Amino acid sequence: MSDKRSSAAAPVAAARKARAPLYTPEERVRRDKTYWTFVQGLLAPIQFIIFLGSLGFVLRYLLTGEGLQVANNSVVAKTLTLYTIMITGCIWEKVVFGRYLFAPSFFWEDVFSMLVLALHTSYLVAMYTGRLSGAELMYLALAAYATYVVNAGQFILKLRAARLDHEARQRELVRFSSAPSLAAA
Repeated sequence: MSDKRSSAAAPVAAARKARAPLYTPEERVRRDKTYWTFVQGLLAPIQFIIFLGSLGFVLRYLLTGEGLQVANNSVVAKTLTLYTIMITGCIWEKVVFGRYLFAPSFFWEDVFSMLVLALHTSYLVAMYTGRLSGAELMYLALAAYATYVVNAGQFILKLRAARLDHEARQRELVRFSSAPSLAAA
């Protein structure tokens, strides 16, 4: 049975080794030292809580036809929080990777973030210009929120992979440092 596990785990281990680490050692130090890492870690759950509340207001309006102003206000609050986390995220990316957007480590997350921003911004434009009805606005909000959930998932998976890579590298260092040296033999 252990042969089956080890043979099944071999491709996963090979893929992990073939994948470049998310951070170089220098980038990891910059990430750990910058205040912007704390800011991102604080804003992400705040944005998620605002999203959940707003989603409730949007769904309430779609189900009952009541509370359009509250739903609109909640989507505006979610969008402003999104803008804040995007701006601070760009600063964080500049500090850690030396560029404001599209650093290779977060390229696809940043690309998808542009869609998230476009949909949220479209909502604001449509709301302030009166181009969409209340229900149409709420469906646009749901589309924006769906992209937000996908994008948040991208970041969570990427950061989890980075943590697992770091833990694997730490184990390898411990194993290497505790291995008998050839010079001692």
